[in-house]
Amino acid sequence: MAFVPPQFHKYFWDVDPQNLTKEHKEQIIARLLEYGNSEAIFWCKDQFGEAKIKQILKTSRNLSKKSANFWTILFDISPQDVLCLQSSFRNKHRKLWNY
Repeated sequence: MAFVPPQFHKYFWDVDPQNLTKEHKEQIIARLLEYGNSEAIFWCKDQFGEAKIKQILKTSRNLSKKSANFWTILFDISPQDVLCLQSSFRNKHRKLWNY
């Protein structure tokens, strides 16, 4: 039986969702923060806890600026504490992928 419920498999188009386990929590949380709906976030909170979601939000390199800003407001986190919102990170990322 898959750890990630079937209704969230659509967010994991590049991997086999059947192979995701609780050990992949960083990847699961980041993907659902970026693409998931409110049901997906409630599921994350039930599975991993709000503290873990906040930690991933602060350290993930896979969130867009738009998503990260949205979640900082909802989770009451300072944008200065979120890696992907830092100008040094954004500038380095832009140099690697200029599109």
